[in-house]
Amino acid sequence: MTTVEPLSARASGAEAERPLWRLGHMLDGATEAAPNSTALIVGAQRRRISYANLADLVVAQCQVLQHSGLRPGDVVALESTNSVEFVVGLLAAARADIVVAPLDPALPAAERRTRVEMAGARVTLVDGRQRDSGPSRGSHPAWLLKPTSASAADATPALHLVAPYSARAVNKPIPGLTGRDALIMFTSGTTAKPKMVPWTHDNIAASIAGIISAYQLKPCDATVAVAPLFHGHGLIAGLLATLATGGRVLLPARGRFSANTFWDDVAAVDATWYTAVPTIHQILLDRASTELPRGYHGRLRFIRSCSASLSPATVQRMEATFGAPVLAAYGATEATHQASTVLPFDNEPTRLNTVGTPTGLSVRIVDDNGKTCPIGVTGEIWLSGPTVVRGYINDSAATASNFVDGWLRTGDLGAVDGHGALSVKGRIKELINRGGEKISPERVEDVLTSHPDVAQAVVFGIPDALFGERVAAVVVPRDGCRLDLITYSRGRLADFEIPERIAFADELPLTAKGSVNRPKVAEQFGRQHPGTS
Repeated sequence: MTTVEPLSARASGAEAERPLWRLGHMLDGATEAAPNSTALIVGAQRRRISYANLADLVVAQCQVLQHSGLRPGDVVALESTNSVEFVVGLLAAARADIVVAPLDPALPAAERRTRVEMAGARVTLVDGRQRDSGPSRGSHPAWLLKPTSASAADATPALHLVAPYSARAVNKPIPGLTGRDALIMFTSGTTAKPKMVPWTHDNIAASIAGIISAYQLKPCDATVAVAPLFHGHGLIAGLLATLATGGRVLLPARGRFSANTFWDDVAAVDATWYTAVPTIHQILLDRASTELPRGYHGRLRFIRSCSASLSPATVQRMEATFGAPVLAAYGATEATHQASTVLPFDNEPTRLNTVGTPTGLSVRIVDDNGKTCPIGVTGEIWLSGPTVVRGYINDSAATASNFVDGWLRTGDLGAVDGHGALSVKGRIKELINRGGEKISPERVEDVLTSHPDVAQAVVFGIPDALFGERVAAVVVPRDGCRLDLITYSRGRLADFEIPERIAFADELPLTAKGSVNRPKVAEQFGRQHPGTS
């Protein structure tokens, strides 16, 4: 029977009762312990904001929100890049017991309005960096979080809330919210209408605790906010877990990752680790020969990868280039981000071939009949524990389909080995069925990217009258070279797994969080076959 208990439960047993944790008060402990320690380093000026300064900004904005007509339990949307406005807006609203729905600023305006309407948000807090960040968007008012210019380079900026329009009236709050809900997170919605996932204060606290425990984060640790904060990856692992331990976070200039400034950012905050999606790791790896500063090999304590699979070949190249262990993590929005991770002391086979052991929850591998699979047998990954949410907001059908007796059905295929380490085999819906043979795109991608001249590869099925589907791939080669990957795949893949159509591209479409957008790749390249082999 393959059911893996959480690492924290095995390590420490039952915990004593504690006061209820709340997101809006998460800075209190670090502020009391070390008020003058740096919490944030912000923008091109590298302005340092201490924990005491940040706490003052959060309390001041909390009071403004409380006097603005918003009430506890109301929902506000938060539309911002990786900026001090995002951090203060999030924590201030949470401190006022207002539920926050983070939005991707890059979404089309119509899609953002749809999500605001779905969440029943009374107002959208914006950071002013978007093209349409004016004070009003029809029936959806926007309040501008606006930092004032500091008079001295080391002065902490003030943050004013420009609210020329009243918050809109919401006739009826969306059903299903509770007094312990802190955030509403949206699933990607790449192939269907996005679903709303409620994160309670308890879900967030448990997820943060699992991350801190797994990586042994301490006040001396620091990171660069690479992943966007409106997604769980950047928000929970990058920002909140660091602030919860009294560490330092650098918010890059222009509020987003830049490969051109990354190593300067790492030096400015004296980073000990960072977390990113595989696409970002690949960019940094490809540019390392010319941009990795002298002395940075081995300076990072670890590198974390999440939100998509990272091939073993890429892991090996990263570890050799950067001199730090690469720790793959696995999670889901419905599990408040992280579910399992490779640990810093894990051996090479675990690092290369698995996503580690559970952090704060339990894992089951379940077959098509709902039975638990034996060790080593592939089935659907089910998760249960304090980070797993109760269901979707206002979507009973999807909740009934994906949540069973306290277990989340992830839709991912995986297996657990004899040491309790989880390996992820791909999405059930993305398996390619070639004449009855089920093919994992991730397995084929791992082989293609093991070729030293392949930077990225995406594999998908294309319709076929004879076999139902055939295997196709889109490859981004290094230096624009054309490769004979079919010959390379022979002996490394079964004959039915070898791609029968390979297209070459200069770049691949990405999702908002920076992962390769597999459905868009299949749609874009499945009908176009120039440059195929």
